[in-house]
Amino acid sequence: MKRNIKTVLKFFLLSAVTVVFTVLLFRIFKSKQYPQNELLIKNRINGLEPIAPQNEFELVDNEKIDWHDYEKIKTDSLRTGPGEQGKPAYLSSSENQNYDKLYKVNGFNAALSDKIALSRAVPDIRHSGCKSKKYLKHLPSVSVIVPFHNEHWTTLLRTATSVVNRSPDHLLKEVILVDDFSSKAFSKKPLDDYLRANLTKVRAIHLPERSGLIRARLAGAREATADVLIFLDSHTEANVNWLPPLLEPIAQDYKTCVCPFIDVVQYETFEYRAQDEGARGAFDWEFFYKRLPLLPEDLKHPTEPFRSPVMAGGLFAISRKFFWELEGYDEGLDIWGGEQYELSFKIWQCGGQMVDAPCSRVGHIYRKFAPFPNPGKGDFVGRNYKRVAEVWMDEYAQYLYMRRPHYKGIDPGDLTKQKALREKLQCKPFKWFMENIAFDLVLKYPPIEPGDFGVGEIRNLAAPELCVDSGYKDRDQAIGLQECVSDTRKRGEQNFTLTWHKDIRVKGKSLCFDVSDPNDKADVVLYPCHGMKGNQYWKYDVEKQWFLHGGNPRCLDCDPGGKRLFVTSCDEKSKTQKWRFENVNLTMIADWENIGVQ
Repeated sequence: MKRNIKTVLKFFLLSAVTVVFTVLLFRIFKSKQYPQNELLIKNRINGLEPIAPQNEFELVDNEKIDWHDYEKIKTDSLRTGPGEQGKPAYLSSSENQNYDKLYKVNGFNAALSDKIALSRAVPDIRHSGCKSKKYLKHLPSVSVIVPFHNEHWTTLLRTATSVVNRSPDHLLKEVILVDDFSSKAFSKKPLDDYLRANLTKVRAIHLPERSGLIRARLAGAREATADVLIFLDSHTEANVNWLPPLLEPIAQDYKTCVCPFIDVVQYETFEYRAQDEGARGAFDWEFFYKRLPLLPEDLKHPTEPFRSPVMAGGLFAISRKFFWELEGYDEGLDIWGGEQYELSFKIWQCGGQMVDAPCSRVGHIYRKFAPFPNPGKGDFVGRNYKRVAEVWMDEYAQYLYMRRPHYKGIDPGDLTKQKALREKLQCKPFKWFMENIAFDLVLKYPPIEPGDFGVGEIRNLAAPELCVDSGYKDRDQAIGLQECVSDTRKRGEQNFTLTWHKDIRVKGKSLCFDVSDPNDKADVVLYPCHGMKGNQYWKYDVEKQWFLHGGNPRCLDCDPGGKRLFVTSCDEKSKTQKWRFENVNLTMIADWENIGVQ
């Protein structure tokens, strides 16, 4: 009897051990077959609270494949001609006849665009690790939405062509061009006929009245039928294997919005080049778009998606389900302005997340100037900003109003629907966003700014009748010297601020002194202030009366005869390198190293 009991106990014990061992083996097998979401692992490494993944799309398995179209890559590598491989192109003297006319209505060299093939090859400038990176075999379908108003024919078609040519056919369901009541004749029937004959996956919808960029995007999104919506501007070029890196994070968590790296297509030569190798989107308290440096852990994983507080605006991917759960854009936003902040805040505060994908790159033409007339709707940008601030920014809205006091008097319109959405989705407060997502923004762009290092005219000691003058110049234009204006009320373009960002700004504008040329006697040009030092870093040496530029400093110098301004090697004997800065804050200058982001 005792022997039988012992036998039974041994049997049950052996069975229990077998079951436990089997479960452990199953879990090990399961973990290898279905590894944890890489984004969540990276977020934990970063010390950030992960947002739980919510899968909308059915993940058949976690198998990953190489999505590169090597045949297409090889064919592109053999292409020659104007602008091919992203090289700068130029018009010949005989081709210059339409240059001025087309430039004025487009803000870029449209005549040159007409000379470049619609299917031109662009350089693969991704990080080398992207070229061997694999992505999920099963990815969601895509609708690409491209709003446009009077876009030039060839840049619009090049956008659509690049998307079709560089996207896996079974993933790209459709490309929707949204014509926002263009007046150019080719934007109507000629465009429809061309698409029908040449780009069968592309179609245009024509809005019956001018609706603005924001509502045009919404109109395209309502027409879209694929799982994922990708919004692009109408003068862009998709690069090699651009689509899978945008889609995988969404396949893993449908509440993830993904932005590509935006490269530069130069407006004059159509050269294709990198803007940089990544930064996190942000804003200052006037709502100018800014960028924050990558975090240390992001730098260790240069091919992995990284969290970004704010999108640049026009280029991003988002699941159709999540976009409409957020009710798309606020339809009360007019024309353009503020929409990237509204959607970014909404994504983060309402349970989603936003990442940039380094292995997805899209080129974009940054126009030299906006060619569109004022729509005649008053301060529609200010009204948009106030709508965003009143709905999403809570007590932080006051810092926007401190910089732009007139916003307080703007009527933002009815906000009932937007506030009800925030309540319905139980969205987090803006303080949570600032402390957990944009946690380092206040270091670079504090709500209450320190004072300036100096302000006023910059007068040369070798030619004391001459002052630095920005001459109402625009971005990328060199500045020089002019006769000093004695009447401070009329000083205008001779009034500058050495800000706590350690850059020199035209007073009252967001244009900074910038030097990118490493050569001797490089021009000083104006460029939109970015607050990231580098080409815009300046320091005033009170004792030597020098304006020092850059980390390996050169001195601000001039040619009084030619009224030219430049930087060159510092020389204590040179009088042309000495400048009298009108009002210097000596206390701030003495504490230079402790002020601003180090």
